Amino acid sequence: MRSYLIVANQTLTSASLADAIRARLAEGPIQTYVVVPLTPVGGRLTWDEQASLDVARARLDDVLARLREMGADADGEVGDRDPVAAVRDAVRGRTVDEGIISTLPKGISRWLGEDVPSRLHEAITIPITVVTQAES
Repeated sequence: MRSYLIVANQTLTSASLADAIRARLAEGPIQTYVVVPLTPVGGRLTWDEQASLDVARARLDDVLARLREMGADADGEVGDRDPVAAVRDAVRGRTVDEGIISTLPKGISRWLGEDVPSRLHEAITIPITVVTQAES
């Protein structure tokens, strides 16, 4: 069974991520581990860590249920605020065939602006696929 690490936050329910998962399910059973990096919610200068954790946990629970409905084995965690650190933590001691990072479109995505995909390529040895949410 192939194993996939999914890294996303605001795009966890995007059609583009669902399509990427369905494509992998079409090749056979898969195991997924979802990492939702903690993203501040609230004001621009201050943020409530507990509120942010609650939002991330709700997003994680929702996507895990969706993945299971699609037929994937699914588990996950809320990770570090830095997506690269969150991924490094998640892959430690875990066998992963591919990482899938789901982002907002270019120009909107903070992760693309911070070059998270390239930083991930440098930080871990597994192949990384970037799935970008279609602009609406």
